[in-house]
Amino acid sequence: MKTQLAAACAKSSKAGPSLREALPEDYEQIASIEARYGLAAKSYEEWCHLHLTNPVRYESDPPAPVGWVIESGDGRIVGSVGNIVLPYELGGRRIRAGTGRALVVEPAYRSLSLLLLDRLMHRPGVELFLTNAITPASAPSFDALGCARVPAGMWDRSVFWITHYRGFMASFLARSHAVAARQLSYPLAAAAFLKERLARRRTHVTDIEVQWCQGFDDRFEDFWEHLRNTKPHVLLADRSRDVLEWHFRHAMRKKQLWIAAAIDGPRIAAYALFDQRDNASFGLKRVRLVDFQSRDTTGGLLLPLLSWAIRKCRDEGIHMLESVGAPPGKEEWIAGCAPHQRKLTAWTYVYQASTPYLAECLRDPSAWDPTLFDASASL
Repeated sequence: MKTQLAAACAKSSKAGPSLREALPEDYEQIASIEARYGLAAKSYEEWCHLHLTNPVRYESDPPAPVGWVIESGDGRIVGSVGNIVLPYELGGRRIRAGTGRALVVEPAYRSLSLLLLDRLMHRPGVELFLTNAITPASAPSFDALGCARVPAGMWDRSVFWITHYRGFMASFLARSHAVAARQLSYPLAAAAFLKERLARRRTHVTDIEVQWCQGFDDRFEDFWEHLRNTKPHVLLADRSRDVLEWHFRHAMRKKQLWIAAAIDGPRIAAYALFDQRDNASFGLKRVRLVDFQSRDTTGGLLLPLLSWAIRKCRDEGIHMLESVGAPPGKEEWIAGCAPHQRKLTAWTYVYQASTPYLAECLRDPSAWDPTLFDASASL
């Protein structure tokens, strides 16, 4: 593979395009190419926050690149990928992990996509590469570069609750390009409602206090210390207060993040994070379960938090609540109470370890507790 990449690089050099590190002044061109090919380009403020205020970026000298671009012979950016360094822990040791964001290449230069991915995945100083945003189009590239599937969770399946039947069906019909979508949405919504009622899957729990948190306070720092001390042999993304605030800064500003906590006296017994990810092209209003963490290892506190989120979705006219890739030990809790599910067209979470020791550790499913908080899915 390395020989093939070197040959591709030599060939591209003769033809004009070149690969280089992305710079802050490249933002306009990067955002333009992302928007042209259907990716959600971030504002300049969000882009700078994501790449330039990431505290882990400055742990190396020089700081980690913000990404890489393919530049044509006339200086035009024709491809790019963002680079994000993330802090993890395993076995009491800090691990620098890397992930990518918004891989995009113009059609005439698609043969160079592997160059961007190779540079992203094999940067010195990063022990682990993760991505949980695999698509059917990108899956072969990650396979070619030797990535392995995360061996835990349901990363090829989505389970969901319909929380606004008519809105959901209207969106579904719009996506299917059905004629008279609005009129058809009424009977289809009634049928879906009846199916869900007949399934008798409930999430209603009454004896747990669930609190809607406006931000991350000191209780989340205390929770992180508990989590890292009780799960030393599990790969854990850093969930300290500072990292949570950096990760979700703009989602909170836009009121797209819901923080729900199960309260046990002065402390948090469990919490769940939900983000709103609408699909404007089909008029779909969607909220996703991003992360669930609990002091109780049975996972029983997930149900009252899901119940809270379902009620909030209904109150705010959200069409669906979705969970992708339920982590190990929680699949039955989620799938058992979710009335709907769909098969995804690719396994969406893959990784590659740079050392034999770490690779061996991560072959064990019990070393994982993967959620959408990992990698770039919720950034």
